[in-house]
Amino acid sequence: MKYLVKFIVVTFFVLICTYSQAEQKTVYLDMKYILNNCKAGKAAQDYLAKSFKDNQKQFQSTEKKLKEQETDLLAKKDDLSKEDYKKEADSLRKQVLEYQTSRRASVEKIAKQRQDARNKLLKEITPILETYTKENGISIVIDKKNLVMGDSDLDITKLV
Repeated sequence: MKYLVKFIVVTFFVLICTYSQAEQKTVYLDMKYILNNCKAGKAAQDYLAKSFKDNQKQFQSTEKKLKEQETDLLAKKDDLSKEDYKKEADSLRKQVLEYQTSRRASVEKIAKQRQDARNKLLKEITPILETYTKENGISIVIDKKNLVMGDSDLDITKLV
């Protein structure tokens, strides 16, 4: 009898807890879509793409010049003394290392700008999402990339 009472009490609490959790409204949204299609997101993407293309053009011209210098140096190899050839080869290596360093720094700078822009957009979107969730009684909002499967009725991407 004692165990039966405990079983009934535990079952009662489990049912109450389950019922209270069922009242929470959970939805999901595609943050990538929101960040890429809002006005600020598009402007940031355009700026970053333009910056990347400008850097690519500059690096391609530098790379072309370095290749020309290399072919000129190889053509002069027989005419130059070993010491002069070594000096010019070392100079060319230094230029190549500087080129690689500047290219790497440029790529890192663009990646940092992209991350900063994303963080800024997320800070601007957060209050909008908070307002939307309060108005519609939503308890949890999940990013679509972290979701395995969900009903399309729970997708609020277009509504936000």
